[in-house]
Amino acid sequence: MSEEFNMSMRKFLKQVGVTSQQEIERIVRDADLSGKSNLSVKVVLTAEGTDLNHVVEGDIKLD
Repeated sequence: MSEEFNMSMRKFLKQVGVTSQQEIERIVRDADLSGKSNLSVKVVLTAEGTDLNHVVEGDIKLD
């Protein structure tokens, strides 16, 4: 893989990580999650024109 590919991939993944964290923090702040100790989350990664369908699921502790 080329250095340009690696840099482009890192930039994309950084954007995904930062914006995802911001959105999760926003929903935890704004939504009524009283009584919940965990927030179940799921990320689905696809790539246009390919059969990529990668799913990552997890729980984020709220307390």
